[in-house]
Amino acid sequence: MAGQVWVTNSVGGYLSSKNLSKELRNVVQPMVKFRQFADIKDAVGKNKGQIFTWDVFSDVATQGTTLVETNTMPETNFTITQGTMTIGEYGNSVPYTGVLDDLSEIPVREIVNKALKNDAKKAFDLGVAGQYNTTLLRVAPTAGTDTAAVTLTTNGTATATNAVAYNKNHAKAIVDIMKERNIPPYIGDDYMALAWPTTLRQFKNDLEGVHQYTESGFQLILNGEIGRYENTRYVEQTNVAKGTNWGQGKSGFIFFFGEDATSEGIATPEEVRGKIPGDYGRSKGVAWYYLGGFAKNRLSAADERIVKWDSAA
Repeated sequence: MAGQVWVTNSVGGYLSSKNLSKELRNVVQPMVKFRQFADIKDAVGKNKGQIFTWDVFSDVATQGTTLVETNTMPETNFTITQGTMTIGEYGNSVPYTGVLDDLSEIPVREIVNKALKNDAKKAFDLGVAGQYNTTLLRVAPTAGTDTAAVTLTTNGTATATNAVAYNKNHAKAIVDIMKERNIPPYIGDDYMALAWPTTLRQFKNDLEGVHQYTESGFQLILNGEIGRYENTRYVEQTNVAKGTNWGQGKSGFIFFFGEDATSEGIATPEEVRGKIPGDYGRSKGVAWYYLGGFAKNRLSAADERIVKWDSAA
């Protein structure tokens, strides 16, 4: 007699369940914080290869200016560099027995799906956050203790040990740096910032008396967004660990960024897959699976779109 397995409509092998995959996509996406800011690159898909590249165009080398009637038109050029993304597999699974599925009062699939959704959202945010952390632009309080001025480094390493809490004066200084480096805003005139809630505690205390939003112009509130100040919209996240706190727990990382900071290339969108039951249906399991990758879009410090509030230790 031909064998029957629960994950297929008619024959053997596993098949991605459209209902479950849609459920996972709808639940995971609102919970991610870093991933929501990654641009989807449209040239990635199945059978396109593991390495995906895209062109990055510089400004022209020589600035245009006024012309003299009898002189020839000046000529200049621009350079092209390439960003690179490596497509890879992401996933995790939870196996369970047929006996557990048959006898459990609480539906096993519901428990497994919830655990896997929580795992997937963290995996995606970790993937994007790893790219943010390669930024070459780092800021720290001047001398590590200044409560207003910050020092910028452009080699990917902060030189001051950060020993103060982030506050509204630091916010102003960092936004000034981003504007003067011509980093384009993420949305409208605003940059974005991502941090742990405790990292922003002093800053939020500073802003308790400030009206952070006007009635019009800010209908789009992003996942985890807590407010806006000095052309920066702040988003809290807890999917990526805060790591070592600097200055006796007074601060932690904050990523500031503008437009076109990171990208996501998707070959196979995240989906739930059922394990082919083994041992005559006694061994079961569910997994989430994703084939894609994340990359930072800009390669040089001069063109960097991400600034990290950082510390030397």
